Amino acid sequence: MLKTLLKKQMAEIFRNYFYDPKKNKMRSRGATIAYIALYALLMVGLLGGIFALMAVGLCGPLVEGGMGWLYYLLMGLIAVFLGTFGSVFSTYSSLYLSKDNDLLLSLPIPVRCVMASRLLGVYLLGLMYAAVVIVPGVIVYWLTAPVTVGTIVGGVLMVLIVSVIVMVLSCLLGWVVARISLKLKNKSFITVLLSLLFLAAYYFVYYKAQALITLLVENAAVYGMKIRGSAYLLYLFGSVGAGDWLAMGIVTVTQAALLALTLWGIARSFLKIATATGSVKKARFEHRAVRAQSVQRAQSVQRALFGKELRRFTASPNYMLNCGLGILMLPVAGIVLLIKGGALGRMLADVFSGNVGVVPVLMCAAVCLLASMNDMAAPAVSLEGKNLWLAQSLPVVPWQALRAKLDVQLVLTGVPVLFCALCMVIVLPGSALEKTLLVIVALLYTLLSALAALALGLKMPNLTWTNEITPIKQSGCVMLSLFANWFYALALGGLYFLCGNALSAAAYLAIFAVVTAAGSALLLHWVKQRGARIFAAL
Repeated sequence: MLKTLLKKQMAEIFRNYFYDPKKNKMRSRGATIAYIALYALLMVGLLGGIFALMAVGLCGPLVEGGMGWLYYLLMGLIAVFLGTFGSVFSTYSSLYLSKDNDLLLSLPIPVRCVMASRLLGVYLLGLMYAAVVIVPGVIVYWLTAPVTVGTIVGGVLMVLIVSVIVMVLSCLLGWVVARISLKLKNKSFITVLLSLLFLAAYYFVYYKAQALITLLVENAAVYGMKIRGSAYLLYLFGSVGAGDWLAMGIVTVTQAALLALTLWGIARSFLKIATATGSVKKARFEHRAVRAQSVQRAQSVQRALFGKELRRFTASPNYMLNCGLGILMLPVAGIVLLIKGGALGRMLADVFSGNVGVVPVLMCAAVCLLASMNDMAAPAVSLEGKNLWLAQSLPVVPWQALRAKLDVQLVLTGVPVLFCALCMVIVLPGSALEKTLLVIVALLYTLLSALAALALGLKMPNLTWTNEITPIKQSGCVMLSLFANWFYALALGGLYFLCGNALSAAAYLAIFAVVTAAGSALLLHWVKQRGARIFAAL
């Protein structure tokens, strides 16, 4: 029974390698093998190669300085971090709040078997991510330092200890996330916020990692003494891989006790969390007389459709992160410009030999590039999925339903674009006409990109998906929409260098404004006529 449940658990984790969500059917054997081989190549070849190169750079200097334990400490901590992050969300969704908890617990299957299969799934997933770091680290150490029985046993034990630490941390953090999620009403915004914070932390560490590693290697003796004196447990953890038998015994016993305590805690709380339904707000009935509202006071149909589309957008973290990142990036860019815009304008003017006209053109193109990160309208039709008949059965014309999808992108992109463009107008050099045209072109680009995204969504719909990430991130219309918008924004900035000698910045922006307005008018006519008929016939 445990073997069957574990097989089911791993099949759920790697479901996309065996099942095609676009076609709603199983993949062929060849496609499955190809996907698995590609994944293995990325994990082992790419990520494993990156960490192997980092291990080569660290191992030699630290081993020569007699600080092999510090090398293992660094590689072990990186492996713990990567393994924990890679498996913590799987722990949250599969161990505690899995969708099939009620079904499995209703079957004549011992609870311990269900819990054990989930725990083994978490362990194997964490081991896979952590091994990408720690296994190359162990191999590099064996090739660099003298090989003894202690270093061989310590290296193998280091891999096992790291995997246990990853499992314990994943279970604890997954438990915290599960407990918090049961109390939250709007989980989408929390998910988006945490994802953005992680991305910010990731890029900060990425750009600072090389400098920190260099500083650590250059001052290894100083930092080693501080760690050994004030964080002795970390010293013991690193000494395991270096072949210290005493450290092996102490760390192994400590981790075994911690693992036993964690499993005991999970066993006590598993059923309570797995069967929890979350906080339910109590409703109190109040008798009220209902009166028919006049047409003037009633909510408009268009406003109701817009609210429906907006709620659909804000209810999905995947939708917001993949199709609405510009909502955050545009205001951030505007604020940065208010702080650093003057220096940036002078630098650009100096780079282009005092040609001040190039600044508004390039900045307008930059705003358009940031706006292209928003493409909510592209997957909006496909996201109706099997419920498309509901939108088609409403007492509204197809254009009203399409306009609601269009308005979401226009409102959520237009306001940030206007803010960012006004920040540019305030701080960057240029004439009043050039600044006015900058704002106009940016807003017209917002309209054109939204119409193009909606048109592509109508021409390339996918209504048979089983996971919403398929139309949001893996559909052809989203890809074409992004590339088309990027190309248009890059052309806006690049073509000026070809005709900047013949046209002033104001004339150039005016021409682009006319072209963009004409393209928007044509696309708007197509969506209202042909697009509406396509939507009604889907």
